[in-house]
Amino acid sequence: MQSLPLARHSAPPSWRAAWRERWLALRDRLLASRAFQRRAAAFPLTRPIAQRRAGALFDLVAGFVYSQVLLACVQLRLFDLLSQGPLALNDIAQRLDLPAESAERLLAAAVALRLVEARSGGRFGLGELGAPMVGNTAIAAMVEHHRALYADLADPVALLRGQARSAALAGYWPYAGAARPDGLSGDSVAEYSALMAASQPLVCDEILDAYALHGHRCLLDVGGGEGAFLISAAARAPSLRLMLFDLPAVAERARARCAAAGLGARLRIEGGSFLTDPLPKGADIATLVRVIHDHDDAAAMRILDAVRQALSPGGTLLLAEPMAHTPGAESMGDAYFGFYLLAMGKGKPRSAATLQAMLHSAGFQEVRQVPTRMPLQVGLIVARTGLAS
Repeated sequence: MQSLPLARHSAPPSWRAAWRERWLALRDRLLASRAFQRRAAAFPLTRPIAQRRAGALFDLVAGFVYSQVLLACVQLRLFDLLSQGPLALNDIAQRLDLPAESAERLLAAAVALRLVEARSGGRFGLGELGAPMVGNTAIAAMVEHHRALYADLADPVALLRGQARSAALAGYWPYAGAARPDGLSGDSVAEYSALMAASQPLVCDEILDAYALHGHRCLLDVGGGEGAFLISAAARAPSLRLMLFDLPAVAERARARCAAAGLGARLRIEGGSFLTDPLPKGADIATLVRVIHDHDDAAAMRILDAVRQALSPGGTLLLAEPMAHTPGAESMGDAYFGFYLLAMGKGKPRSAATLQAMLHSAGFQEVRQVPTRMPLQVGLIVARTGLAS
């Protein structure tokens, strides 16, 4: 993958690298030794470290079960129920239409995962991870959506070899495998468009808090879906004119949603494919929100070039998406999105450095990364086009 800092062919290591490799080889032998593991677990000073590592490894083994506990809580609307106040086991079982034994098992699992807390008098209330789920349609929609991903990951080795029997995620995102995505029907784009609209609030505030739109006159949202980002941007910058470009069937859904939001004459919507059709011109700022990582390198470069050509001289591009190699969020950018996009059949996670290099190659200037408050959810790169000569 382009974003991985690995050479395809080995070269002789430097003396520092050689010493580091020797140290790592010694570390690996020790950690793999059952005798060392037992001594580390027995020695008081190393026991906490051994326990943490054992717990972290088991969490990887059991992660699928944890996610299914969360899915059950979401589908049963347990968090919404407990948001009204703590309840006893029998009351919860009755409200969820579960046998008491099954409700007890679910609650015990949810307590262990900090989704639910045991309260006084044998009651159960929201836990520290369950409380943020109340009324959070974005996360709930993503939790339910992951059933398609799990189906594709049932045989990860087959997926890596291109031999997977399931293609649930590729079917969910029909544009990923369509020869002419601009010809997709309204029915075929409805489900994924609704998911994107529901999950967009997770990133809108992060982007708009990191980059103020004041001073810009017209925003073009490329691949803008049903307009969720534009609606948020319109509220932040009341004088900003707005344009949205997406597949024709998606653009129709955006018209209805944006009209209901009262954007009216401020908004211009066009339908087409950003891989083959020119983008509308006249904007001095454009956004690509969770678009580039859905595409392979050649297509991604075509999109970046199309955006540069559409922008006014000196225009600004905001490229926002989860990024590989993000400090503290490597599991999201590299592991989760690496396999999610593999299952989808197109695209890959890229590091901020890789994206910046691609932007320079596409002719952008003054390319820089802007920190966001939650890099786990979205990273942000700002780039500008050159001034007309």
